[in-house]
Amino acid sequence: MAYRLPTVLLFAMFLLLRLTAAADVVHATAALNQGRVEDATLELRSDLKAHPHDALLHQVLCRAFYSEELADRAIAECEAAVAETRSDNALLSENLMWLGRAYGLKASRANPISAFRIAKKVVGAFERSAQVDPKNISALSDLGEYYVGAPSIVGGGLDKADALAARVMPVSATKAHRLLAMIAEKRGDNETAEAEFKRAFEAQRTPQTLVDIADFYQRRKQCDESVSTVKTLVRMDHARDAAIVDAASVLVACNREPQLARELFENYLTSPAKSDSAPAARVHVQLGDLIGKSGDVEGARREYQKALALASEYAPARKALQAR
Repeated sequence: MAYRLPTVLLFAMFLLLRLTAAADVVHATAALNQGRVEDATLELRSDLKAHPHDALLHQVLCRAFYSEELADRAIAECEAAVAETRSDNALLSENLMWLGRAYGLKASRANPISAFRIAKKVVGAFERSAQVDPKNISALSDLGEYYVGAPSIVGGGLDKADALAARVMPVSATKAHRLLAMIAEKRGDNETAEAEFKRAFEAQRTPQTLVDIADFYQRRKQCDESVSTVKTLVRMDHARDAAIVDAASVLVACNREPQLARELFENYLTSPAKSDSAPAARVHVQLGDLIGKSGDVEGARREYQKALALASEYAPARKALQAR
């Protein structure tokens, strides 16, 4: 059986490399979720030298750049993630979703002509993501938001959003009702929008579905209802996850309950449930802005410095620090 030894050794080496890459992804993702973007980026770049064709490593690096709002770098890594994905539709869908988000970030900062061109890439990535994995509810939600918010000339439209909501309903009633609420709000039917946001909450009683209701009230300038909803959310969210950041942002937008908003930002920043859906550097900047409004300039500067310690290229933190 000696002639089989090289094959066995090659397989063992391949398996070891895959396990090593998987461990690297877990470690880097944990750093990213806790807001240590600088650490995650350095680790991922080193890992990619050893595993240059690992799609998941490229995706996590894309997310790290995205959290720092570095659109071009995020796009490059997510394009690499898509190109390197082999026979894994779930991973391909995730990579395409993040690519769409990275394109969206770039479009949001581009001039109108460039934004028009990039927007088509955004919707193309989201549509392909939803096609590759029809159960990727995050991708379906992103696509729905795009259809509601974008004009038809760049692939948006409420007719498309209506059709998508019907597709989403069997996968997630919560997300389908949320999309129906957004469609109704876009059409100016606020009564139906409110009812649909509440149906989303009834389908899944989570802090995030309450945030959607609070945010809806804030957009309608119904801040009493918004604050009341946020307080209900605070009693519910024991995990101290990204939902409390969104809740604090609603309070700031309403210019209400600044002490509660500050506590929510601070609770999130000390929580083990942090994630890159609410990057810690961004939250430090939000907290710094809130502290600055109270006249505590040094306190605000400390928060901006904390943001830069986590993500040295996060431009909003550097800009805020220079302004103080």
